[in-house]
Order: sequence, then C-alpha cells, then structure tokens
Amino acid sequence: MNEVIEKDKIENLIYEIRGKQVMLDSDLAQLYHVETKQLNRQVKRNIQRFDEDFMFQLTDSEYQNLKCQIGTSSLNNYGGRRNLPYVFTEMGVSTLASVLHSTIAINMSKKIIRTFVMMRHYISSMISFLIFSFSMYFFTYSLA
Repeated sequence: MNEVIEKDKIENLIYEIRGKQVMLDSDLAQLYHVETKQLNRQVKRNIQRFDEDFMFQLTDSEYQNLKCQIGTSSLNNYGGRRNLPYVFTEMGVSTLASVLHSTIAINMSKKIIRTFVMMRHYISSMISFLIFSFSMYFFTYSLA
C-alpha cells in the first residue's frame, strides 16, 4: 500500500515543461532527504555529467506559470527561492543518484525512473487507443 501511495506522490511531482517530463530540484531534494541547496551544489560540482537533456534551469516565465499551476507554497521553500529552480529529466534523475552517493537517493531514483517509464507507456497506449478510435470512427462514417 505504501508503494502505491509513493508512486502516486511521484506521479504528481512530474511536470511537462518544454515538451519534456521533468521534476523540480526542490521536489527531488525532498524525496532524497537532502536540502535543495545541497542537491544543486552536488550538481554544480559534477556539471559535466548533466547535459541539457538531463536538466535545465527554468526561465522566469516558466517558473511563474508553474507557480500558478501548482500553488506558490510548494515552490517557496521557507521564505522563497533566490534562484530560478532547476528541473531534471528521467536521465537527470538517474545521474543525480550517482552524485548524491546515498542509499536513499539510489533507491528513490529507481522508483522515480519506474514512474517515468510507466507514465510514458500509459501516454503511448492512450495515443494508440485514440488513433485506433478515430480511424474506426472515420472508417465507419466514410462508408455511410
């Protein structure tokens, strides 16, 4: 049961930005049981591991849009942020575990990556279903 709750919690922390599924640095820090500044410090120390398709920093407009979508309280950790947040793709999440060097980060990254994969499969199956439904609808009414 706890596993299901955790999976649902992770799903709710994945956003689509710039056409990519990503997670916020602050959300990942919370899941990894580290401070956001510690997570970002480790990323900066190992920046050569994080290509643009692994992580990127939000623009001000993307950050404001995200705050409107999910509410400011979850993005304003203890009085607000001084810098725009970073977001991490599935590959970035995997790389984070290798730079944080903790058992919690490794285990949580596995769960997060499984959630990314499950969501990708779900989206793919929904697209296939919609295409099939549309083609059947089109075929049925084109014969009439």
